[in-house]
Amino acid sequence: MTKPATLAQKILARAAGREHVEPGEIVTVKVDLAMAHDSSGPRRWRARLEALGTGLWDADRVVIVSDHYVPAVDAESASILKTTRDFARDYGVRNFYDMRGICHVILPEHGHLRPGLFVAGGDSHTTNGGAFGCYAAGFGATDMTAIAATGETWTNVPHTIRVEISGALGAYVSAKDIMLALCRDLGMGNHFKAIEFGGETVQAMDMEARMVLANMTAELGGEVGLVEPDAVTLAHIRSHGGEIDDSEIIRWQSDEGAPYEKVFTLDASRLAPQVAAPHSPANSSDVTRHEGVEIHQAYIGACVGAKLSDLHMAASLLEGRKVAQGVRLLVAPASAKVTQAAAKDGTLAILADAGAVMLPSGCGACAGLGAGLLAEGEVCISSTNRNFKGRMGHKDAEVWLGSPFTVAASAVTGRITDPRKLASERSRAA
Repeated sequence: MTKPATLAQKILARAAGREHVEPGEIVTVKVDLAMAHDSSGPRRWRARLEALGTGLWDADRVVIVSDHYVPAVDAESASILKTTRDFARDYGVRNFYDMRGICHVILPEHGHLRPGLFVAGGDSHTTNGGAFGCYAAGFGATDMTAIAATGETWTNVPHTIRVEISGALGAYVSAKDIMLALCRDLGMGNHFKAIEFGGETVQAMDMEARMVLANMTAELGGEVGLVEPDAVTLAHIRSHGGEIDDSEIIRWQSDEGAPYEKVFTLDASRLAPQVAAPHSPANSSDVTRHEGVEIHQAYIGACVGAKLSDLHMAASLLEGRKVAQGVRLLVAPASAKVTQAAAKDGTLAILADAGAVMLPSGCGACAGLGAGLLAEGEVCISSTNRNFKGRMGHKDAEVWLGSPFTVAASAVTGRITDPRKLASERSRAA
C-alpha cells in the first residue's frame, strides 16, 4: 500500500513518473508549463539555445510575459522588450502576453493553471500559482534555459510545513496581513520547504486571497506554496477559460497522516492589520505600533497587491476622501483585465477622484524599474511583497509594507494609519 503523502509529494511523484517520492529525494521531473518574463527569459535564453543548436521543447507549453520593463523608459528597456518580442515570434510562442499585466496574474487570468501541474517559472514569485493546487516554483535563468530546451528539470522533494488557519478575518484585515504575520512568526528561513495552507479561513477565501498566501511563500523562503483545490478553485479555472474535471479535487489532496515536518497554527480572528518596517517583511507587527510615521508615497501595485480585490479594498476607504497634501498615491493595476474591470465597476473613478495617479500595469516600482521610484530619505508604504533595502529606489529610502486597506488609509492621513480608525471616523460622522 502506498504511504500517505503530502500534496507536494503527490504532484512531484506524478511529474517524475513514480508512484511515490520521499522528502529529501532528488528526482527528475517533466515540466508541464514553463513561464518567463522579459527580464528572466528571452534575453537570457536566446544565445544559449543558439549555442546549443536547439529550440524550445514545446512552444505551446511556454508562456512569456513582458511585465518588468513595460513600457520602455529608456533605450536599454526598449532593446530588452524588442528581444522578447522577436524571440516569441521566432520561436513560435503563441502564449505571449505583451504589456498585458504581471506574469503571476496573467497565468491564472488566462486559464493556464490547474491542480497537479508542475510549473517552472523564471521568477521567485512563481509560487503564486500554488494557490491552484499546482507545484509552481521559481528557477534561475540557467535552469530555465535547460527547461525551455528539454522540458525537464531536477528538484529536491521538499518537506512540507502545514499552516492551519482558523477564525474569521476582522474588518480591514486581509490575506496580506496573514502573510506579514507569518513572515514574523514562521520566519523567512524556510528554504527548500513546501508551505501548505489550509483550515477554515483558507477554505472561505476567494482565489485572489489564496494567491496572496501562495505568492508570499517566497518571502517565507519556501520553495512552493500550496492550497488544496476545491470547488472555488475549479470555478475560477472554468471562468477563465481553463478545462478541469471535478475529480481533480479528490486527486490533489494531502492524505490523512501525511508526513508534515510541522504544523503551524494561526488564529486569524486575533489578527490586527499588520505593517512591515524596513528592510524586511519579517519586521512585521500590528499597525498600531507604527502609527504616525510620516510618508511621502503610497503605492498600490505588484502581483500580490494590485488585483481587482486589492483595488476594491483601497477604494472602500478612499471613496469620498482625498489623498493628503504632499503625498503621492500611485496605483498600478496588476493587469489590463484588472484595469478594464475596475473602470467598468467605477473603482478607477473613485481612486482618481481621491487623487491617485494611475500607472501602467507591470512590475514597475516594486522591482525597482520604471515610474514610482523613491529618492534618498523618502518613505513609502506599499502593497508589494518586499521591502529590502534599495528595492524601490534609493538605498536610503524606506519602504513599509501593508495591505491595500492600510496603504489607502495612510495615503489619506499622510502617516501610517490603522485602517479601522479611518473607517470608524466615517461611521461616527454618518
